[in-house]
Amino acid sequence: MNLFYQPLLQEGIYYLDPDESKHCTKVLRKKQGDTIRLTDGLGFFYAATITQPNPQRCLFNVVEKTAAPQKDFHLHIAISPTKNPDRIEWFVEKAVEIGVDAITFVECDHTERTHLKVERLEKLSVSAMKQSVKATLPKLSGLTTLQNFLNGVDDAAKFIAYVDHTNPIHLQQAAKPHNNYVVLIGPEGDFSKEELDVCLQKGFQKVNLGPSRLRTETAGIVACHTLNLINT
Repeated sequence: MNLFYQPLLQEGIYYLDPDESKHCTKVLRKKQGDTIRLTDGLGFFYAATITQPNPQRCLFNVVEKTAAPQKDFHLHIAISPTKNPDRIEWFVEKAVEIGVDAITFVECDHTERTHLKVERLEKLSVSAMKQSVKATLPKLSGLTTLQNFLNGVDDAAKFIAYVDHTNPIHLQQAAKPHNNYVVLIGPEGDFSKEELDVCLQKGFQKVNLGPSRLRTETAGIVACHTLNLINT
């Protein structure tokens, strides 16, 4: 099932952008009177009928609006961007497909990349939302310092993935279902001892993600999958 995205549906904007219009009319060969399915990224699906199948601006009329099922948990992953941008792009795409509500990129002591193409990451997030037929677009926040992030953390179950030998508790055992979660994933060089101490003082619980040493983006996916799994 093809899902189209128009973030301004609730404001009465009943047309697709040029890329979506071209895909709808040229690739899928949708015609006047055909039905398409859309989302606004705000938790709603829409059924619509095409009125003008223009490849630059495909117009439609909404015939039905349906709220997507509500989750009873919220997942926010804060992750240090990888040196290789392809890896963090892969993380965003797969995390959205699995199920994440917010992603924040944090700059840590050992972070090797301090510039992100946020617009590209947002496009990947939209594409992954449509691919996985979800109605809510995760909130994507650009690079911020770890301290700024910690100062803005809302009330939630807070975990920091940290690799050492005094960390026997796996995230799967530490997290309780039906909750709001914030998970911190550090850079390839991990969090510094000073950063760990600050996070623990802010109420984060140290957890592990299994016996293997994981790349940053893999750790983010494992955390995302684990918390979705315990909430199924």
